[in-house]
Amino acid sequence: QGRRAAAGCPAGNSAKLVAPLGCLVSRQKHTLPDLPYDYAALEPHINAEIMQLHHSKHHATYVNNLNVTEEKYQEALAKGDVTTQVSLQPALKFNGGGHINHSIFWTNLSPNGGGEPKGELMEAIKRDFGSFAKFKEKLTAVSVGVQGSGWGWLGYNKEQGRLQIAACANQDPLQGTTGLIPLLGIDVWEHAYYLQYKNVRPDYLKAIWNFYSDTTLVVVPVAYKLIVLLRKALHSSSKSISQSSKVFCLFNSVRGIYLEF
Repeated sequence: QGRRAAAGCPAGNSAKLVAPLGCLVSRQKHTLPDLPYDYAALEPHINAEIMQLHHSKHHATYVNNLNVTEEKYQEALAKGDVTTQVSLQPALKFNGGGHINHSIFWTNLSPNGGGEPKGELMEAIKRDFGSFAKFKEKLTAVSVGVQGSGWGWLGYNKEQGRLQIAACANQDPLQGTTGLIPLLGIDVWEHAYYLQYKNVRPDYLKAIWNFYSDTTLVVVPVAYKLIVLLRKALHSSSKSISQSSKVFCLFNSVRGIYLEF
């Protein structure tokens, strides 16, 4: 734990789903998280075959390749082999991003979804998008419009203190690409829908909103509230804190994701 703390990594085993990719000292291997529901739980909108392949094959491959790449990176780091370290960056980004993105995605979905969020998150959505309907329309349009493979996201802009919609190509992680804190993601890779919806991505987007609201009501507000509280604490501190020199890792225990500030 001492070496992990020195490396800026959280101690213990709390990072079950996703550990920060920079924490390579005395690291534990990444593992495929269990789904919080059965593969058939999202039928008829997303069938069991898609869910099984998506989770046990696609996500598992990202996890396995990430572990292999990190092992190679550790070896190169120990040898001072900068060339190999640099050459491994694309694989770390792709497989690490795939692991992070899918770990968020599974917890965003719920068989008990549908409807609109309430409380602080709903107020933030109204403030930043005008209404839930406008937010939903915009995120859907951005996700449908992703060229090739990628993700549509609702994120939190910590500098501006507001919610923001963005798209990321391939498996690029939202925070590492845009700086936004990921709250809700939509996977628009074809493996997420093609077996059922073929090439009609808009139909998949229409169907998937049936599963987002339950977690919007439970998981996302917790993350959002923690972000807001930490942001207020930082701004009310009597000491001047430079974000460029100090990183705060906030662990969202509901989702198991590290949020960096």
